[in-house]
Amino acid sequence: MNSLPLVSEVSRAAVAIPAARFSLVKRSVLPGFGISLGFTLFYLGVIVLIPLAAMGVKASGLSWEEFVKATLSNRALAAYRLSFGAALLAAAINAVFGLITAWVLVRYDFPFKRVVDAMVDLPFALPTAVAGIALAAIYAPNGWIGQLAAPLGWKIAFTPWGVGVALTFIGLPFVVRTVQPVLQDLSRDVEEAAASLGATRWQTFRRVIMPAIAPSLMTGYALAFARGLGEYGSVIFIAGNLPMISEIAPLLIIGKLEQYDYAGAAAIGMVMLAIAFLILLGINLLQRWARVRGGEG
Repeated sequence: MNSLPLVSEVSRAAVAIPAARFSLVKRSVLPGFGISLGFTLFYLGVIVLIPLAAMGVKASGLSWEEFVKATLSNRALAAYRLSFGAALLAAAINAVFGLITAWVLVRYDFPFKRVVDAMVDLPFALPTAVAGIALAAIYAPNGWIGQLAAPLGWKIAFTPWGVGVALTFIGLPFVVRTVQPVLQDLSRDVEEAAASLGATRWQTFRRVIMPAIAPSLMTGYALAFARGLGEYGSVIFIAGNLPMISEIAPLLIIGKLEQYDYAGAAAIGMVMLAIAFLILLGINLLQRWARVRGGEG
């Protein structure tokens, strides 16, 4: 009599083992891992790797002396400094004001909030050439903002500062749209709990809010930097395009293409690609470190 419950328990366990093994096979709406991985590699190869490889092959047609002459001339170095410096500075400005904009859109209710929220995406939809013409008209010495800055000795349009203005304009949505969903998921109860425990506003922001939004903020920074580094249309109208002063690297590449110097253009593109990759790799490592530190906290 006592053996019957034991037999029933053993039988149930025997049935449960195959069921557990079967549950390890995860069903998915999309195709299996092999098909998905193959399509991913094929798509990345066609869209990303093959064009980059073609650029490298084109640049390899130069000798080492020609490569150095094309990529490390004084004009090229000045263009690198302006392109990377303006992109990094504009992304940093957008990281600060993009965070503030996202905070206002998430934490406060005010009239025409949806209109303001939609205005954030205007740099996405606006053609870059139109944006460049509008910015040049506004910040020119006789423009709405330029004529206010001229008496102070500030010249914005047709200078390197104009490049920074254009890159800040087109990079703002990247930060706002990456930080905004994280702030929406971050409940106000967390802030209230920190306040109830005696934390000041600065302590709450630094120890509670910032660790939660730091990875997304760095992602927005990286996207804004990458977007600004390759920007061309909105910059050429406000930069002035003076060699050694306000000439960006993409414009230098376009100039070499117009001169049918395809190898030289590819060489400059390879240098920009290598430097951008290293910078983005560093940003991604910082993002991972912030995510791990936030998880430990």
